[in-house]
Amino acid sequence: MESPEDKNNAARIRSARIQNKQSAEQLYAGIRKGSTKELSISITLLESEKAEDQEVAARLIDMCLPHSGHAVRIGISGVPGVGKSSFIESFGTLLTTEGKKISVLAIDPSSHISGGSILGDKTRMNALSQNQNAFIRPTPSSGKLGGVAQKTREAIVLCEAAGYDIILIETVGVGQSEIAVKSMVDFFLLLMLSGAGDELQGIKRGIIEIADALIITKADGANIQPAKLAAATYKNALHLFPPTPNGWIPRVATCSIIDNEGIREIWDMIQSFHNAMQLNGHLDVERKRQSTYWMHEKIKSDLFDHFYQLPKIKSRLSELEKLVESNKLSPTAAAKELLNNFQQS
Repeated sequence: MESPEDKNNAARIRSARIQNKQSAEQLYAGIRKGSTKELSISITLLESEKAEDQEVAARLIDMCLPHSGHAVRIGISGVPGVGKSSFIESFGTLLTTEGKKISVLAIDPSSHISGGSILGDKTRMNALSQNQNAFIRPTPSSGKLGGVAQKTREAIVLCEAAGYDIILIETVGVGQSEIAVKSMVDFFLLLMLSGAGDELQGIKRGIIEIADALIITKADGANIQPAKLAAATYKNALHLFPPTPNGWIPRVATCSIIDNEGIREIWDMIQSFHNAMQLNGHLDVERKRQSTYWMHEKIKSDLFDHFYQLPKIKSRLSELEKLVESNKLSPTAAAKELLNNFQQS
């Protein structure tokens, strides 16, 4: 639960970021010039729950939309301790040395203030955070995955309009947030560890099916052989699944940040994927599908929020909860009554 101090800190952060109100036109002009200041303010507007801020953010998104879509969107996930921070810094540094502009965003529904690991990552990714061609942004949330995912999706549009060539979307842990990331990126990269039980986790159908590549990290020193064995396990697991709709066969590889091994090959792999998807038309088809998916998610989210804000619902909700808890009323009957109240309002 959020402490009073945390709430005050969050309020101060939001106030500092939006203290000088700017119009959508002013923010748009700054974004198109590549200003990280205007970009940061704009993403903060996306995160705001104030109606006036949401209105400006919506207009800004519409203005930026025609200038989006050119970037390579990459999702990156992995279990705690897999080395996401180190990987992103090494991978991002490689991209910037090739003249690419990259942005690192995060999806983390667990934290109200820090955005989970990404703020810690920003301090650990010291070199990348100081790189003028890199933009690292935490995405604090109110604990609702759908809400923070929607905001991250919109932040991608802003970053692309600002001229970023590569968008890295980091997600914390392995679970429902991975599904959200998959629905907004072109390529999904799953980082795995060897010798920690992750081989079994990697074989889980839900995780394997959304990954375009499985990367065994920390393949250095005494861990080289275990990493190779883990890679073989994953390759065998992939044979159990049917071909992907886009024709891509998920790859398995190893890498070492310490030895700087495998990073270049991963980028080559992603470029190969992106080029293939452009040629066969799947990239365009998938992005259209993702756009309609997020339209429906936005409808669901807004209906959910509107439902619980209605006076008729608020006045009856607590009483019905007590009846359900005491087994005097079924959850189905309680839900039906509330939905009937919603339809009549």
